[in-house]
Amino acid sequence: MKLIQSTVNMPLDRPSLSEANASITVHKTGSFWKKMSAYVGPGLMVAVGYMDPGNWATDIAGGARFGYTLLSVILISNLFAMLLQHLSLKLGIATGMDLAQACREYFPKKVAICLWVLAEIAIAACDLAEVLGSAIALNLLFHIPLSVGVVITTLDVLLILYFQNKGFRIIESIVGGLIAIVLMCFVYEVIVSHPEWSLVAGGLIPQKEIITHPGMLYVAIGILGATVMPHNLYLHSSIIQTRAYDRTEEGRKSAIRYATIDSTASLGIAFFINAAILILAAATFHTTGNHQVADITDAHHLLDPLLGSRWASVLFAVALLAAGQNATITGTMAGQIVMEGFLNLRLKPWARQLITRLIAIVPALFVAINYGEHGTSELLVFSQVILSIQLSFAVIPLIVFTNKRDWMGRFANSSLLSAISWVIAAIIVVLNVYLLIDTFT
Repeated sequence: MKLIQSTVNMPLDRPSLSEANASITVHKTGSFWKKMSAYVGPGLMVAVGYMDPGNWATDIAGGARFGYTLLSVILISNLFAMLLQHLSLKLGIATGMDLAQACREYFPKKVAICLWVLAEIAIAACDLAEVLGSAIALNLLFHIPLSVGVVITTLDVLLILYFQNKGFRIIESIVGGLIAIVLMCFVYEVIVSHPEWSLVAGGLIPQKEIITHPGMLYVAIGILGATVMPHNLYLHSSIIQTRAYDRTEEGRKSAIRYATIDSTASLGIAFFINAAILILAAATFHTTGNHQVADITDAHHLLDPLLGSRWASVLFAVALLAAGQNATITGTMAGQIVMEGFLNLRLKPWARQLITRLIAIVPALFVAINYGEHGTSELLVFSQVILSIQLSFAVIPLIVFTNKRDWMGRFANSSLLSAISWVIAAIIVVLNVYLLIDTFT
């Protein structure tokens, strides 16, 4: 077996995302901000998955039906995400492997194949949300039929290929720019919606009815699935290795520190955007008695008359399109990492991206043609529940690996961090088992 330089000797044929591995210079001297600047990027790319169109559907449904109550779910989900993404980046930095490669090395072949299939299902569900979200945005902005919009999204593959050839920093810059567009749009939306800030603050405190109310629990689990994305755990453990930090113990310690700051700050932006969507829905729809709005299209059409601003619906659709395009970039890259990591299989980038997109386009096109707007919105919410169910199969291996001292060395989880991680995993598993029982009985 070939060995890589890592905290310990880990078997690996080639580094994760080999075409970009250690391609971005890290400043070893200078101020904190100069060093930090080299690590800004991976966190933003991961944060994209926490504000993709799937989140919009669940956040709008939660805000319109239940007011500000589910804000606490978004907050808790983001705290979960911050910890899990920290574990993910730490695994990549400490071992030189991404999560998919680690699964291939640790588990028996049959188990690893099962985990690969589940990861591909999660990526397909995520890509489905991106396809539908972009198609809906194109329909709202330019009145393009949903079925045509779904087909147009295949062109994203060509754009991604073009920018990948320009370098990894270019992709990170595009992602950061699109996030800025989404952020500015929702700052405006929240300002003009005039939410009751005392109720917003109260919504950040968890309520017992979230568990006892079946409808609220279903949406809450959808929010969890839309917020903590399984493919992001694979993605982050790989793209953090694009930084050319010293592959020494001190170099890894510094890299984990700066990468965690980048990740946590970026997920803070994602929290604001998710919370803003729910606040907008609660302030605009719930308080006016429009509790039935659980549909992005309905939300778009009602924003202008209810808020009295002709820009509200336009900026809403612009933000949706930017979010969908952003998620396409990171979701496709995660697909590449998962296939290469689990199967040690290298496909041409265009082939891998086209396969991923076609898997999402077929069901999206079928629903768009046969069921129209209402069907696509229901499929959007359902895709997030699928993501939530798949989450356990990424979280549990991640915790197992980062607890392994023979793999992680001094960077293995402390007893406290390990305990908190397992509590989070248990909450995720219990909620998903409940969801399955409730769905099928």
